Amino acid sequence: MAEDTDDHLFEEIEEDLRAERYAKLWKRYGKFVIAGFVALIVGVAGFKGWQTYDQKIRAEQSNQYATAARLLAEKKSSEAEKLFAALAKDGSQGYRFLSGLRTATLLKEKGDSKGAQSVYDSIAADTGHKQLYRDLATLLSVMAMLDKGEPTSLKAQLAPLLAKDNPWRFSAQEASALLSLRAGKQKQAYDLLLALSNDAATPQGIRNRAQELSAAIKP
Repeated sequence: MAEDTDDHLFEEIEEDLRAERYAKLWKRYGKFVIAGFVALIVGVAGFKGWQTYDQKIRAEQSNQYATAARLLAEKKSSEAEKLFAALAKDGSQGYRFLSGLRTATLLKEKGDSKGAQSVYDSIAADTGHKQLYRDLATLLSVMAMLDKGEPTSLKAQLAPLLAKDNPWRFSAQEASALLSLRAGKQKQAYDLLLALSNDAATPQGIRNRAQELSAAIKP
């Protein structure tokens, strides 16, 4: 979609140059515009060359991601992790995000919660990603340390995700309730879970868990 937008924008620029600027420049500078036109053609060739290079890079990254996924399916986790980690560091935006999630998951499965949290935090800090995905990374970072991290600090990270217009608010509220429970704040945890249980917009899976846990810890 971004590539189509770029192509459309480039076509508009070309149209503008042909219909307006060339006419004005020719009137003012005559033959000197020829040199500018040649420079423009060279620039266009360079732009198209960059598009070809960009497409080549995207194809290479796609193959790298597919290879890593295949290695993971073959239980070759260490080899897959290296490829995912490389893409998470140097890949294009989409592959950085997806590979970062995969890398963090592999670290978590190995018991390296801190390492997983670090990867999630780097995704959350990457301004190249949409806020939706950065918020997801923040949520996953907290989840990675849910049973080990300091509850107050983790709840502070979740606070922005509790806004009514945030799509991750239900999961963030559930995690906040669990953190309250860990901190010994049973009433606070119960209130958060009860609110989830009573909210018609709460996804069914989260609502079911909230109902079960709130019933179990009811003050």
